Amino acid sequence: MKNKKNLIYALILPLVVVSGLVFANREIKKEPKPLSIAERKAILDERKKWETSPDGIKYKEWAISPEGKKVYASHDKIRKYITDFSNMEAVVTSVTFKRANAKSSGPKWLIVRINGEDYMMQYTHKDFERLNGLKVNDKIILRSHSAGYSPNHPYLIVSGDYIEQNGKVLFKRDFSKNNGC
Repeated sequence: MKNKKNLIYALILPLVVVSGLVFANREIKKEPKPLSIAERKAILDERKKWETSPDGIKYKEWAISPEGKKVYASHDKIRKYITDFSNMEAVVTSVTFKRANAKSSGPKWLIVRINGEDYMMQYTHKDFERLNGLKVNDKIILRSHSAGYSPNHPYLIVSGDYIEQNGKVLFKRDFSKNNGC
């Protein structure tokens, strides 16, 4: 009987030690610190100040215009894919798009159609080089973490974080740079 007790203690003791080490070494997740009332008020004041600025007024007018409503509706159509970072089937409609009055050294744009809606994706010249082989009507798989609105652009701006064609990855954004942005 005494040998069985010793055996049980011998088995339990390493379990307790290992459990203690696991709990001691685990990383404690820090909850984001809630904003104070003063911080919230400052943010709200900044927003109100921007909304009354010429840019803010222009944005509000655009948001309620037919063009703005169309862009917001196109975002609603792909919101779940963006939230889930899941595959969207897209067809390339332009690889040479340039905004009116844009600098030639400015960003490169890829225009794609997803479920009947057009979307824009912006890239630096260096990143766009990896997409050089794309042509109009090429089918691609696209994943995105985010999208943005601008009254200066005719379509929703989708961050093309991952692009694949025929099972080959053409572009994958490196989130380890820029703090994951």
